[in-house]
Amino acid sequence: MTYLSALGYLLGIEGVALLRGYREGSADRAFVEARIAEIRALLGSTDLSPSADVTAAPGAITTAEVYRDWAPHYDAPGNQMIDVEQPLVHRILDGLPKGTALDAACGTGRHTAFLNRLGHRVIGVDRSPEMLARARRRLPDVDLREADLHELPLPDDAVDTVVCALALSHVPQLSPVLAEFARVLRPGGHLVISDAHLMTSYLAPLMARSGPDGRTAILDEHHRPLSDYLAAAIPLGFQVRHCEEPRRPRRSLDPASAPDPLPAHVSWDLLHRVPEATAAALDDSPIAVVWHFQLEESR
Repeated sequence: MTYLSALGYLLGIEGVALLRGYREGSADRAFVEARIAEIRALLGSTDLSPSADVTAAPGAITTAEVYRDWAPHYDAPGNQMIDVEQPLVHRILDGLPKGTALDAACGTGRHTAFLNRLGHRVIGVDRSPEMLARARRRLPDVDLREADLHELPLPDDAVDTVVCALALSHVPQLSPVLAEFARVLRPGGHLVISDAHLMTSYLAPLMARSGPDGRTAILDEHHRPLSDYLAAAIPLGFQVRHCEEPRRPRRSLDPASAPDPLPAHVSWDLLHRVPEATAAALDDSPIAVVWHFQLEESR
């Protein structure tokens, strides 16, 4: 069980701000004294009492259940991960030759639509019927299929490009999924992956939700160091063409600003309470990783 404390989270942000300031040389005396004063004020806050805290069960809610809730909101403005990731993925895709493309874990079809506009013959695959329903409304003439990443409904050597965006943190092991990508790719084909950065799992709050049995739950996610992607990809014959770690932009922390568009049943819209510490802890930290691999010509 994980005990989620609002006070504990904000104290953690203050601590990260101090440690990062020390590491980067930006923590002058005024900054350090401001952090200490803010920590003392947080400790004395009556509205951050343990009565507002929750105990959550990791893994007590499934990916399918979470995406059922997320589907209507997933493409809403303000999804910071998409805002940072999508331009980089599109820049890579824009430079690839036209052919048959697979959008694996296509979700609502945002990359599917871009590939379609570029002139690819596109196949989209996702295991969430709610996300696929939105993709089908957006792209009624595109081949969209409900399937799992571990068993792609395609023959060997079927596509020239595979895109898999912000989905691999939901699979426990990378190797079986990347092996499926290698199986359906033609020799010389391209694989473009985006995923949440490992640093995000440390700096962003855990999002607790109401599970199907009424318990407060945390979705199991698998955030990985960059070496894990290489360890899974290189033995399959993938060669690295590009890797980029886009950074978290500055954002408004005004209390009246829009919260994260993806719904959660426990509010963690807390960061406006410590804006200077939040900026020092989070701004310009890696938020995602984008990989471009190419499968070797001969396997």
